[in-house]
Amino acid sequence: MARKLRHIFTGLLILISVHWTVSVSEEELHASYWNNKARQALHTALNVQPDVHQAKNLILFLGDGMGMPTVTAARILKGQLAGQSGEETSLVMDTFTHLALSKTYNVDQQMPDSAGTATAYLCGVKANYGTLGVTASTPRYNCSATYGNEVTSILHRAKKAGKSVGIVTTTRVQHASPGANYAHIANRGWYADSYLTTEAIQNGCRDIAYQLVHNTEINVILGGGRQYMFPVNIKDPEYPSYTGDREDGQNLVAEWLKNKQKAKYVWNKAEFDAVNPKNTDFLMGLFEPKDCHYELERDSSMDPSLAEMTEKAIKILSKNPKGFYLFVEGGRIDHGHHGGRAKRALYETVEFDKAIGRAAELTSELDTLSVVTADHSHVFAFGGSSARGNSVFGVSSSVAEDNKHFTTAVYGNGPGWRNGTRPDMNESISSADDYRQQAPVPLDSETHGIEDVAIFAKGPMSHLFHGVQEQNYIAHVMAYAACLEPYEDCKLPEPDHAGSIHPSLLLLLMGLLLHYFCSL
Repeated sequence: MARKLRHIFTGLLILISVHWTVSVSEEELHASYWNNKARQALHTALNVQPDVHQAKNLILFLGDGMGMPTVTAARILKGQLAGQSGEETSLVMDTFTHLALSKTYNVDQQMPDSAGTATAYLCGVKANYGTLGVTASTPRYNCSATYGNEVTSILHRAKKAGKSVGIVTTTRVQHASPGANYAHIANRGWYADSYLTTEAIQNGCRDIAYQLVHNTEINVILGGGRQYMFPVNIKDPEYPSYTGDREDGQNLVAEWLKNKQKAKYVWNKAEFDAVNPKNTDFLMGLFEPKDCHYELERDSSMDPSLAEMTEKAIKILSKNPKGFYLFVEGGRIDHGHHGGRAKRALYETVEFDKAIGRAAELTSELDTLSVVTADHSHVFAFGGSSARGNSVFGVSSSVAEDNKHFTTAVYGNGPGWRNGTRPDMNESISSADDYRQQAPVPLDSETHGIEDVAIFAKGPMSHLFHGVQEQNYIAHVMAYAACLEPYEDCKLPEPDHAGSIHPSLLLLLMGLLLHYFCSL
């Protein structure tokens, strides 16, 4: 009788647990499920072999501000948006074969920024906070110190090797992360000539937008940043109250189009959709005066998504038989965090992962090295007492010492600071698009984090991403994998193009062969 009561009580506990965890499956209650899952992962690990071929194509995906708490929270959000509890979901980046950690500090700062870090992972040299494409011998704002201290990016080296190159971002294309692909400048904020200091003008320094057009010929440029390309007397086509920022009278879009064949400039979704990659070798799309809209707010009839821009870029760039280099940035992850609005940041991360997935469908792992990383983290934390399946934007199941609820997503500092008594919280409030998570330290903008960030990699030579590395190591691995400067003599065999069959096509062929033999 006692044994029977014990079984009934155990069953009731399981039912209570299932109720509170929302969506736990029956199979997860048994050891066999977890043992089998681990065996499958072990089998996969035992069969991982390094691909020591040369990479024809390089794609660097940069989640700006995408620290590990952001990755975890976005993974759960992705699953919850699909009607699952979320924790068991995988992001596309989670499926990449190799993993490492990147140390993100700048030469002069413990807490890094997007400019100094971009110089590291794109040019292979660590730099000062706020500087782009120059060594740490260039102090920020010192224009004259840029001369002789320039460092070249993977984009520039890939173009020099005959590859097609592109930049895709949800920020302005002149922003810090995309900017290090082509610019050499002492201050990341010198977007247009009107932003230059007297010293910079006197010493002949050029603004970032000017360098975008003149430094390296870039095949595809997609993102925001219209206002830095046009003179002050030209009105924006979408927002007539806006005008260009240029005081030098230059129309940099017209300058970029000059002497190019099969080149197009677009500024809205309809024009973007009308671009046929087969007939286009150069494409510039600038969809907003400054940064693109957050994914939560994007008008899909006016602006393409990051995944759509990535697809168009790959279809244009992949026509080059020598291969391509593409930089894809989920840039507004960072902006959402700075504003203390986790929902914006995490929706940006989910869209960023969609772009990674779309790129995987359009390329082959046999000849394309794909790398996903972040420039830095944020003081974003994700924790507290919460049952399985609790909303990413929900509240803890326990209360704090002040007998009030709190969200599981919080910030260490930022505009979410509440003056006076901390208010109680519930999910209906914390799930709003513009809700700011609470923070204990009052700042007008939440800060970057200092901790390491992840590097996810797959494709040729991706096994070189291992352990804990300095951030500038990323550029060196990518250059070595593609035999670019300074590793032209890398002696890697070229990818077997005859065997470079996309996995989906291979499955189709196997199915057709199986059908054929079964019908004999």
